[in-house]
Amino acid sequence: MQISHHGRRVATIVVALVLVTAVVGYAMRPEVVEVETGLASRGPMKVTVDEDGRTRVRDRFVVTAPVAGKLERVTLREGDRVKPGQIVAWIAPLPLDSAGREVATARISSAEALQREASSRVDQARIALDQAQSNERRESALLAAGAISDRQHEDAVAETRVKSQDLAAAQSRVRAAIADVQAARAVLIPTANEPNHALPVRSPVSGRVLRVPEASERVVNASSPIIELGDAAALEVIADVLSTDAVRIKPGNEVEIDEWGGDHSLTGRVRLVEPSAFTRVSALGVDEQRVNVLVDILDPPATLGDGFQVEVKAVVWSSPDVLTIPASAVFQRSGSWAVFVVEDNRARLRKVGVGHRTGAAAEIVQGLKAGEKVILFPSDKIDDGSRVR
Repeated sequence: MQISHHGRRVATIVVALVLVTAVVGYAMRPEVVEVETGLASRGPMKVTVDEDGRTRVRDRFVVTAPVAGKLERVTLREGDRVKPGQIVAWIAPLPLDSAGREVATARISSAEALQREASSRVDQARIALDQAQSNERRESALLAAGAISDRQHEDAVAETRVKSQDLAAAQSRVRAAIADVQAARAVLIPTANEPNHALPVRSPVSGRVLRVPEASERVVNASSPIIELGDAAALEVIADVLSTDAVRIKPGNEVEIDEWGGDHSLTGRVRLVEPSAFTRVSALGVDEQRVNVLVDILDPPATLGDGFQVEVKAVVWSSPDVLTIPASAVFQRSGSWAVFVVEDNRARLRKVGVGHRTGAAAEIVQGLKAGEKVILFPSDKIDDGSRVR
């Protein structure tokens, strides 16, 4: 049987309509969005305040020049060990001019005269005490014989006590006068053109030489720094953090110390959060209120020294077992926290309760279970029910 021309045209139109419908349906099908996913899992979590810091010796001692004079070349070098009382430098005091020497000599004469006067007062006080003690013994004998009253005997005892205190005061004045004489004579120490003129400068503590500001021979003023000493093994870390972060850090908090040059983290503990903040300009030119946090290093390695740069992570909260997801999966929707959960290759919007957060993870307190898959970095192409791959 032959198909008529009209029938062939109808069949062609029908086939064309089917093809067009198929093409339109394919074009209008829901788009499959490629996404990156992560898993909700249980495990330990720590919330830290991260900041750069630097090491420093906990107790630093600056040895200074006791007098103005000519400082001899310092032979000690950074890293050398010193003991208490060890000579670290020699200084020759500057010579006095004629007027200064006359003034110093006059002060010595005045101090010596005061010393002699104080010694005389000691002799007088001792004689008065001897007289009072003799009078007390006589009064005691008369009291035993009933010749005087108790009141008279008590007066004699009190007089002895007063004279004893007067003697002690006079002896103290003598010691003070001797010290004044020594101080006055110290001004007339040998000058630079006299033999053995140099004075030793001694170390007050044991430790290592941390810094020598200037090793060359030179003229210095009194109190000029000569050398810095300290125990290089007793290190601490100082880190300045934002004041908004400092209120979360407490003394005793655990601290992880990284980026110090070793292949493992060091352990530290917060010793002090300073009570006063200061202003520092950030790299972006913004004024920031910062607070210094001092951290004790519990296991300092021998290779770590003074002034080294480190990264501190102060632990402000931790838990051994919480449900967490990557922080990039959480977003705000209608004033609540939400995530997209992948179910049967579709994105399902779900509201969740978020606890603690870090830069990498978020604690989920409700709305999710361990093992569920969430979408990371959800874009505006994803909505509830969207097909994903």
